[in-house]
Amino acid sequence: MREFQKLDQFRVPPGFRGRGAVVVVLWQVVQSTLFALSPQPFFAWRRFLLRLFGAKIGRKVLLRPTVRVTYPWKTEIGDFSWVGDHVELYSLDFISIGSHSVISQRSYLCTGSHDMDDITFSYITAPIKVGDQVWIASDVFVAPGVKVGRGAVVGARSTVLRDVPPEVVAIGEPARVVRDRRASGGDKSRNALSEQSDPRR
Repeated sequence: MREFQKLDQFRVPPGFRGRGAVVVVLWQVVQSTLFALSPQPFFAWRRFLLRLFGAKIGRKVLLRPTVRVTYPWKTEIGDFSWVGDHVELYSLDFISIGSHSVISQRSYLCTGSHDMDDITFSYITAPIKVGDQVWIASDVFVAPGVKVGRGAVVGARSTVLRDVPPEVVAIGEPARVVRDRRASGGDKSRNALSEQSDPRR
């Protein structure tokens, strides 16, 4: 019988996490308590905690208490951006989010996977870059190595496996471009998007 994956042989490469085990565990504790249990309006407090652990967080970034960040020191968010409820920033590799961008509720930015052809099930990672003035609507999956161009919109529950050009609307599984963002679109395109309420509510 052929063997496909032997998880007892899996190893995290040296230096992979970017910080020592003590810092990683400390962040996990802080994220589960001081960050996650902070009152809704305490945006400055959550920005402070992320910066304390090495994240580059711009001015007036609004992050909900339920946001999850794997490694803050591999995370960058530009000025005035919003990150909604239950967003997962799985930053095994670097995640960069531009200014004035919205990552809506329950979206998952995933920089890491595994090599299915390697018996040790080793990590495969690649950075994600989200440009300025992007809207990633609710429940979107963004795969490792993807770039979302400036001004683009990704519709709700889409799966983004390839780069999204600037200033377009992309929808579907896998996401495909359906129109230019500035062009007047039909109801079908509009209804595929999810409204993102002001996270200050």
